[in-house]
Amino acid sequence: MTLHLPEILYQDNHCLAVAKPAGCLSTHFAGKEETLDRIVKAYLKKKYRKPGNVFLGIVHRLDRVVSGVLLFARTSKAAARLAEQFREGTVEKVYWAVVEGEVQESSGVLEAWLKKDSSIGRVDVVRPETPGAKKASLQYQRRKSHAGLTWLEIRPRTGRTHQLRVQLAHLGHPIYGDAKYGSNHSFGKAIVLHARSLVFLHPTRGEPVSLTAPLPALWRTKFEALFREIQP
Repeated sequence: MTLHLPEILYQDNHCLAVAKPAGCLSTHFAGKEETLDRIVKAYLKKKYRKPGNVFLGIVHRLDRVVSGVLLFARTSKAAARLAEQFREGTVEKVYWAVVEGEVQESSGVLEAWLKKDSSIGRVDVVRPETPGAKKASLQYQRRKSHAGLTWLEIRPRTGRTHQLRVQLAHLGHPIYGDAKYGSNHSFGKAIVLHARSLVFLHPTRGEPVSLTAPLPALWRTKFEALFREIQP
């Protein structure tokens, strides 16, 4: 996948946020694959004619198959302060998802104990007393149902790996396209999960910053009946 600089949602001397497309990696590890953090670093280096390495702090990540708001820090001070907000759960995160089946409850809270198996890259719901298990919690609201699919708005209360994907599948409503957790449909290199918005406190000014990522274009065509009334 050839990566280009995605839409910039916010930028100042301390932070930079982009609308991450599904199918690309947020950050690199040891691999050679192009990643969004490298693309953003190259953009900053060129735009501001910076010599040497460009600092870019990784304060959170989105799964490769997920789209939406992705926030970076441009200074070490901002990185430390933003990472602390994510760690303490004070960042307000809203996700949109299309799940299989028609969810009956208009809203609800899901709580479960999760354990990650790094050898297969999967997370499972386990008993609370399982060694290594971590509690996960989210709140959801049903926005619309149509033809055996439901659009949910989700507010995670914790930040566990694959949390939304696992908990919704455990509820009996896997995210559309998420074969890893039981979906019977394909959605290319993506699943229908979108980090719609993010609200955080600016690392130096302390005021709330609210960011919203546009709905992926493919969602509008594939799920037109669910999203026809939604503005970008």
